[in-house]
Amino acid sequence: MSALSPRRTRLAGNRWLTLLAMTGALSMIMLDQTVVTVALPSMTRDLGLSSSGQQWVVNAYVLAIAACVALGGKLGSRYGAVTCFRLGVTVFFVASIFCGLAPGGGGEAWILVARAVQGLGAALMMPVSAKIVMDAFPVSERGRAMAVYAGVSQIFLAIGPLLGGALTEWISWRAVFWLNVPVGVAALILVAVARPDDTRNGDEKVSMGAAVLLVTGLSLTVLGLQQGSTWHWTSVATIGSLVAGLVLTTTFVVTQWRSAAPLVAVRMFARRAFSANLVTLGLVQFSLLSAILFSTLYLQDLLHMSPMKAGLASLPLILPITVAAQIGGRWYDRAGNRPPVITGLAIATVGMLCWTLALPHLDYAAQVPGMIITGFGLGLVFSPSNTDALSRVSADERSQASGIVQTIRQLGGTLGVAIIGSIVLGVEHQATRTPIPQHAADAITVGFWLATAVFALALVCAIAFLSKERITAGEAPVPEPAV
Repeated sequence: MSALSPRRTRLAGNRWLTLLAMTGALSMIMLDQTVVTVALPSMTRDLGLSSSGQQWVVNAYVLAIAACVALGGKLGSRYGAVTCFRLGVTVFFVASIFCGLAPGGGGEAWILVARAVQGLGAALMMPVSAKIVMDAFPVSERGRAMAVYAGVSQIFLAIGPLLGGALTEWISWRAVFWLNVPVGVAALILVAVARPDDTRNGDEKVSMGAAVLLVTGLSLTVLGLQQGSTWHWTSVATIGSLVAGLVLTTTFVVTQWRSAAPLVAVRMFARRAFSANLVTLGLVQFSLLSAILFSTLYLQDLLHMSPMKAGLASLPLILPITVAAQIGGRWYDRAGNRPPVITGLAIATVGMLCWTLALPHLDYAAQVPGMIITGFGLGLVFSPSNTDALSRVSADERSQASGIVQTIRQLGGTLGVAIIGSIVLGVEHQATRTPIPQHAADAITVGFWLATAVFALALVCAIAFLSKERITAGEAPVPEPAV
């Protein structure tokens, strides 16, 4: 028995090193969703970005993740989770270098392509990193481990504006992207030291045709939604993009349902407990990402804050997420999914309502209470929902399930930016560049009303559909299909 102790000690150490590497990588991915928001005004001046181009700097990245993350999960099963993770990290930080090298005075196309490639690298990392963490810890410790993994990454999602503001003001907006290089190298070194399991299934089939169908379908749908206010909703381009995107996406779902070796195991959606978590995460991400984007533009363009000051102004959202993320993970370990998630969604809905009501007054201090309440509520939601979703499937299905979870999360975020962004541009065509700040504030307020309604919808869905069955030990039971 004592002879096994050194091995057990080494494995325990490796387990936590593995968690550190995966958390760092996911934090880097989340950071890049929001770190650019504060840098956007400076990027716009240097690169000549259009109003819709500003939104695409965020959405090209998130859309690429949403469209490709299922492929990342599948490749992880075939070639090994760790191998896929290493490839993703490398693609990510190389693309980050190219983002920072975008040429001034007309570099919109360059930066958008580089951001999309960044998203591809992130898509290769995200599903396998969650699987690596889940496989490294026993059921009794998964809540705490995933609280670190998801909670810390959500902190970086929120802290992005603060870090982006500091780098933009003190160095350059280009440093926002170059920051990923040392983080990526550190993640690769940690993985090499920890040596997590890299089991692969050589018989796993990867359908590139299905991947093209998914990427094209989602891209055309989001393109139509985001450009609708610019192209006009009745234009041939808008209607054509939406119709073609929806047809291709529907075709993908139907063919995957019938496939014996699907790229996305869409039959998992028939499992009510699993799907309920997906609905929650997708709806929350819909509102959160667009709120972060437009609140940071609001602070700089309408309240005339410097990049650094705008980043500091995001702290009332950041700090409550930091605290509540850990509370949510431990609450899940004690009581299951429903209590922390339903409570968190109720709090977040109230917070977003308060935040929305304060926006038209062009007064930052009036927004702070709503930001604090919203952040605390969201901190209770993410870790339990992620952990519960992956605990509802068997270990063999976990890579696929993780890919689906991340697809829905990122799809929710990209649709939120597209739809809310289109609404804001529709109400005020110049968005935050209008010479009348009140008009821009009113337009952003309309978008925030939709974000508040979507939080409320997520709360209703959570109450109605989240499973009351608590996962405690052993392999997760396979839930009955929804009827």
